Amino acid sequence: MTELAFSTIPELGALLRSRAVSAVELAGAALDRLETLGPRYGAVTAVLRERALREARVRDRELAAGRIRGPLHGIPYGVKALLAVAGDDAAADATAVTRLGDAGAVLCARLAMVEAGGAMGCAVPSAPTALTPWGEDRWAGGSSSGSAAAVAAGLLPFTLGSETWGSIQVPAACCGVTGLRPTYGRVSRSGATALSWTMDKIGPFARTAEDCGLVLGALAGPDPRDPTALAHYFTAPARTGARRRYRLGVLRGSRERLQHEVLANFEAALAVLRGFAEVVEDVTLPDYPWEALASTIVDAEAASVLEELGERPGGGAGLPEDGVGGRPGRRAVLATEYIRALRLRQPAALALDTVLRQFDGIVGPSLPTVAWPAGSTPEDAYPAYAGGTCIGGAANLAGVPGLFLMSGTGEAGLPTGIQLTGRALGEAALVTVAMRYQERTDHHRRRPPGL
Repeated sequence: MTELAFSTIPELGALLRSRAVSAVELAGAALDRLETLGPRYGAVTAVLRERALREARVRDRELAAGRIRGPLHGIPYGVKALLAVAGDDAAADATAVTRLGDAGAVLCARLAMVEAGGAMGCAVPSAPTALTPWGEDRWAGGSSSGSAAAVAAGLLPFTLGSETWGSIQVPAACCGVTGLRPTYGRVSRSGATALSWTMDKIGPFARTAEDCGLVLGALAGPDPRDPTALAHYFTAPARTGARRRYRLGVLRGSRERLQHEVLANFEAALAVLRGFAEVVEDVTLPDYPWEALASTIVDAEAASVLEELGERPGGGAGLPEDGVGGRPGRRAVLATEYIRALRLRQPAALALDTVLRQFDGIVGPSLPTVAWPAGSTPEDAYPAYAGGTCIGGAANLAGVPGLFLMSGTGEAGLPTGIQLTGRALGEAALVTVAMRYQERTDHHRRRPPGL
């Protein structure tokens, strides 16, 4: 069953439909790995053995009766701990959990995260959190740390995480897995603990871009329980679909202040992409204070969330004094600053779209370095490297999608990554480009040492 632990969703689905393996066997193998290997990486907060086996038995009966719910039928998965799970921490499942159940997936675990669901990827958490299976003294990234580590270690074929600013991007890069940040509103957040109401997004981690597309297909769509959920469904691109030449942009400055191996792997990735896409260099973003606007909104909304939870600025659990995720900012901002940021947000997003509409995606390094040692910040561990693309603040402010892929290995054999950013509701183009990239590379097939 070890080989199955690193199989893709279509591979596992084919085995289930041919009856070469049962849903109960798949769930049992995942549960065993979650219980034995999960603690090694700090990836798991709760193993849901009873629920998983109950759901798996139902999936096997459905298979025997010829009822197949879709490509996720019988596939084990886990969710970031901010999503409600009935009977474990809540009276009812989050909408995302309900939809995956309707699609036939089998819920096996709740997974570790940075406290408050926040930290925007780069802060040092105040309590232990997940480590990347690629280097067990290195952090898995935040805040969806357990979700990414669980896929990287072969504990689960796919998981759900969330991103406000970097919380899918950073763990995907640190753990060498594929992560998809959907358009804001693509996936209902009903039943998910909020950090920033206007920037939070729920998305999958998996082995491949194809897998992520299949999961998004089950999740996307309107939800009366979440008024921000968009009335747009999603159809995952097929491997056999029509092929065309794509157009990708590279931001000016994307190659500056990167670790040598990160830069070398980025150039190698561009060479692969040029095999099926035109790559346009020296693209520039519109002149807006992207990171300042995003920080203001997240800081204000997160402070309000924490106040409702009984936290006060500067006290105990929650966000650090100097802003969410250790980025420049304050725990609380003036109402006038928040309102100004909201007023600038729409024209800024429209200006960003004038750039994004020219391309199928903007490509850049996911991070300027490999994963940094647990207990440190990237600034402390790698002070010479703070470069790469500056699109993260703009993309999350505007709520546009991103896809994060492993591009190779760097220092100490740790993963490096690339990211693709697209227009709102442009996930299909990103997934297709990433699928074609992964057809030509084997990074997504690599396993952490010893696994």
